[in-house]
Amino acid sequence: MGMTMTQKILAAHAGLPAVKAGQLIQAKLDIVLGNDITTPVAIHEFKKAGFTQVFDKDKIAIVLDHFVPNKDIKAAQQAKQCREFACGHCVSHFYDVGKMGIEHALLPEQGVVTAGDCIIGADSHTCTYGALGAFSTGVGSTDMAAGMATGTAWFKVPSAIRFVLTGKLPANCSGKDVILTIIGKIGVDGALYKSMEFCGDGVASLSMDDRLCICNMAIEAGAKNGIFPVDEITQSYMEGRCQRKPVIYTADEDAEYEKTMVIDLGAIVPTVACPHLPENTRPASELGNIKIDQVVIGSCTNGRMEDMETAFRILKGHQVAPGVRCILIPATMDIYRECVERGLVTAFIDAGAIVSTPTCGPCLGGYMGVLAEGEKCVSTTNRNFVGRMGHVTSEVYLASPATAAASALTGCITPYKMA
Repeated sequence: MGMTMTQKILAAHAGLPAVKAGQLIQAKLDIVLGNDITTPVAIHEFKKAGFTQVFDKDKIAIVLDHFVPNKDIKAAQQAKQCREFACGHCVSHFYDVGKMGIEHALLPEQGVVTAGDCIIGADSHTCTYGALGAFSTGVGSTDMAAGMATGTAWFKVPSAIRFVLTGKLPANCSGKDVILTIIGKIGVDGALYKSMEFCGDGVASLSMDDRLCICNMAIEAGAKNGIFPVDEITQSYMEGRCQRKPVIYTADEDAEYEKTMVIDLGAIVPTVACPHLPENTRPASELGNIKIDQVVIGSCTNGRMEDMETAFRILKGHQVAPGVRCILIPATMDIYRECVERGLVTAFIDAGAIVSTPTCGPCLGGYMGVLAEGEKCVSTTNRNFVGRMGHVTSEVYLASPATAAASALTGCITPYKMA
């Protein structure tokens, strides 16, 4: 029996000719990732276990992105601990104020991750990098500590679900609408500890930003990872960017999948995940009577340049509705700079919105957009659990940048309609 893309990557990193679903393996790691919340815990475990050095200073990435610039004393202490560890071990990929960005947008942008990699990160949305044709998955801080010290991790090889994408997305839809539609179909445990492998002629119509968004939310379906094939779009994105030579794997024709789902991209509509689960999806057109207090456009899911451009097209020359706080967060400093140089920031401010430096803060209800009692937010983030963005009675509606920006102008949940 043949192997899936994920199985081929894991076999190569385990030094085995083949692996099968359910098999336990020990694999070599190309990148071990942590952030300002998870890394301090990993550092504690690293020292507790008696480790004194990292396995490879060039294969560890520490990104301060949740509460930086520091929001309080505790955040400052956590960031200080990360800085001291990174400096003490000469960690090459350390990103702090001035060079920071949201980790899952920053690492692909900077070429730290590439096709064929085996990556773990102490953040559940590490699955983002599957968009480049890599195996990447989230782990706990203890696993991060072990990975930093040994350069290896244990895995149970996941079985796979194949998603065959056909057709082309409507102009007012994006990768966010695709993944919300899929999660709405299969549920938050529909791909539990499975690999979500995307293929089909529809893949060619998706940009890299679309693919990064889709893989980012694979974890919201319970998946171990999400992964796309490496095509010309992927290779063009990686060219001149990646710090290591990409290794391209393709699924065998006789690879075994638990099931196959066909997704017609042409049938996708602007979709919203209502409180309090990402699977609770409805067409945005059915939710127009829900008044909102806040809009957030950003995060590791939707803070990339295409997302900022989408918001710009919709907000430019218009005004955010009275009573709505509209917060835009470019995901990296390079994206922030481009938004400034191209006049996007000015247009956002003129529309009555604010622009933050890169941060994950509002996504987890910690910083730069916490919700009060009973408030409602349309957000391009990835989770809408009870109390996710603030008070336990607040409500989060997950949507695409287009839907979020259109909703900011109307003051209620509104799908963007092309002129």
